[in-house]
Amino acid sequence: MKAFLLSFLVGLLVGVLYAALRVRSPAPPLVALTGLLGMVLGEAAWPRAMAAIGALLGVKA
Repeated sequence: MKAFLLSFLVGLLVGVLYAALRVRSPAPPLVALTGLLGMVLGEAAWPRAMAAIGALLGVKA
């Protein structure tokens, strides 16, 4: 829960800085959220992929 709160607060701070500096977001919200979803799915898939490759090669973790 602490990581989620910290992530939210940092995102909020960056949003405030963007607004204060009158900088447009580098990506439209839907594109940014899709990228974040890809990151989360990739992060979740990595350990499973490594375990599957290790099992195919007969390597114990």
